[in-house]
Amino acid sequence: MSDTQTKPGPAKSKGVDENGERRLNMIEAINEALDVSMARDDDIVVMGEDVGYFGGVFRCTAGLQDKYGKSRVFDTPISECGIIGIAVGMGAYGLRPVPEIQFADYIYPGLDQLISEAARLRYRSAGEYIAPMTVRSPFGGGIFGGQTHSQSPEAIFAHVSGLKTVIPATPYDAKGLLISAIEDNDPVIFFEPKRIYNGPFSGYYDKPVQPWKKFEQSIVPEGYYKIPLGKARLATEGDQVTILAYGTMVHVVEAVCKEKGIEADVLDLRTIVPLDIEAIEASVKKTGRCLIVHEATRTAGFGAELSALVTERCFYHLEAPVERVTGFDTPYPHSLEWAYFPGPIRIGEALDKNLQDLKR
Repeated sequence: MSDTQTKPGPAKSKGVDENGERRLNMIEAINEALDVSMARDDDIVVMGEDVGYFGGVFRCTAGLQDKYGKSRVFDTPISECGIIGIAVGMGAYGLRPVPEIQFADYIYPGLDQLISEAARLRYRSAGEYIAPMTVRSPFGGGIFGGQTHSQSPEAIFAHVSGLKTVIPATPYDAKGLLISAIEDNDPVIFFEPKRIYNGPFSGYYDKPVQPWKKFEQSIVPEGYYKIPLGKARLATEGDQVTILAYGTMVHVVEAVCKEKGIEADVLDLRTIVPLDIEAIEASVKKTGRCLIVHEATRTAGFGAELSALVTERCFYHLEAPVERVTGFDTPYPHSLEWAYFPGPIRIGEALDKNLQDLKR
């Protein structure tokens, strides 16, 4: 892009509403978290493909290069391995890099640097060096991106000791969790559900012709605040069933429960590593039932780990087997994206099965 072309601005939200409450979408909240963090700490640098002059393909870094200069917000070559490798070196020498991988589907060339270097650095150096880096990346479906722009690879990173994995579901959480991630001394994978970048939507998307119903945007305070990593959020409270979800799926299960009149503890996990197992255990012991929902493929997905943990810790409290509703074990489809998503029909069927003895 030449200097004579106009850069698009950041996505616009409702801003301050009639009650004086400040509402942002997730893009704006992430942009603000970066801005607040960079203003507080000169060692924070933002880097990645198109994050500088253009402000990122989803506008999450818009305006930051103009404010903080090209030495702190800069574009990189198209080399995910190089982006992550540079960030590891920066972290080891005292900086706090926030590299962006343009889509989670592109992160695989950087796995060697993430797993063999970033995740191991603290341990292999006996604490002499650390890698305080936060790798941001849009993930999941919802934009008809097909197989190369829609993947949900969170289980890969949850398996790696030394990495933390964060997945926000609301703009408020996105800002507070990102600030915490940037200040953390360990490497963090920060996955941003692209389908809810511009505001959460209801779960009614079994067919693409179905209209998207937009929810209100989050109230996001100005300035600095943190949400601790490893603490789940109780999105809704009930005593019939516990539903474990994160990212986009939190809004889907909330919509299904509302339609079906089910009183559920919907736990938004927020971070899958570290995991708030205490909150999960307390909820399942209260309800006696557990449904796990995630967009990623089923086999060896993070839901399998959740199912194992719930069974190990809550077996004698369970009134029904743990159920999972997930994406299918296929490459991500383009034309059938809405059928691939765990939607109201499949989630509703799983809830009916889990609660069937209560209806007798």
